[in-house]
Amino acid sequence: MGLTPDHVAAYLDRIGAERPGRTGAAELARLQEAHLDAVPFENLSIHLGEPVVLEPAALLEKIVDRRRGGFCYELNGAFAALLRALGYRVDLLAARVFDGARPGPPFDHLALRVTADGSAWLADVGFGRFARRPLLLDERGEQCDPVGAFTVLPSAGSAGAAGGLDVVLDGEPLYRLDQRPYATADFVPTCWWQTTSPDSHFTRGTTCSRPTPDGGRVTLTSTRATGGTRLLRTAPDGTRTEELLAADAALAAYRTHFGIVLDRLPTAP
Repeated sequence: MGLTPDHVAAYLDRIGAERPGRTGAAELARLQEAHLDAVPFENLSIHLGEPVVLEPAALLEKIVDRRRGGFCYELNGAFAALLRALGYRVDLLAARVFDGARPGPPFDHLALRVTADGSAWLADVGFGRFARRPLLLDERGEQCDPVGAFTVLPSAGSAGAAGGLDVVLDGEPLYRLDQRPYATADFVPTCWWQTTSPDSHFTRGTTCSRPTPDGGRVTLTSTRATGGTRLLRTAPDGTRTEELLAADAALAAYRTHFGIVLDRLPTAP
């Protein structure tokens, strides 16, 4: 399903962005920043008993019509549909998220390769704390971003134009990219595992997070181990405050900080 002009207008309104006059790199950066500011990274559907469907119509209904967020498959899947409708060339890339020094399983993450102004850019609105602006995939030096210093390096043992790339933030590896393009259907099995397996960190607790205008971050989270819903505020310098919320206050915090209206709290297993 391609987005209609009405879909595009509604999506741009959702993220508070104007339709770009050209499909350039600067315009792509503005769209990514607007998306990150407006649409939270969240896994609430898993804990509300809602299905996670990766078809464009379902993603639009959730993110645009219901003004919710999502996690990587949803957020980058929807962003890809918007960018294509605006005229950008977009490929879906699979990534393996690092757990310490070891990369996770294939298709652990979905990211985007976007062609703009003759260059390939890594765009990602579905990783939580990540680059505010797209990263050049062919640049091997540091790329400075408000979040930190990013580097994109060939993975150990990789070779050739289609070899793997490691995305690194301030010296710490975030994920390993497979440069081959994939279809949405290729991500469905791992998405199902992420939303159902007791071994997935997404099933172990709730999270809802977005950057704040001052360069910090606000997050609501809950796990069975900690109990209740906690409001975390991270300042630009990394200092953090934490507050345990009662149920009514937690529902109000979802509305205030994320524009998410819930009739009940998502419950961590």
